[in-house]
Amino acid sequence: MKREIIFHGSYFINFYKSLDDQVKMKIKYVFELIKQVERIPVKFLAPISGSEGLFEIRIEYQSNIFRIFCCFDQGRLVVLFNGFQKKTKKTPEEEIDRAMRLKKEYFQLKNQKS
Repeated sequence: MKREIIFHGSYFINFYKSLDDQVKMKIKYVFELIKQVERIPVKFLAPISGSEGLFEIRIEYQSNIFRIFCCFDQGRLVVLFNGFQKKTKKTPEEEIDRAMRLKKEYFQLKNQKS
């Protein structure tokens, strides 16, 4: 099993560049896990309830929690959107709304190309 990870726009890359090296290493580790493991543990990837097809990649480093939104495209690709540092137990609604807009944008652009 080998999943391909693609990035939509520069949303995630801009977020990633702002992080320190230790957090970047942890993100790379989780990405490799997602690429290679058929059944990804919920600790690392979980659906966002009430958000059709939206998932969050979960990264914990020391006392910091990071979330990276994604979706699956044709069962093979994980598409990464915006990321943020989580500061409360509940995922902020505005972050979910933004991720849903970016997901819609991704599929619209993809359909225009086909």
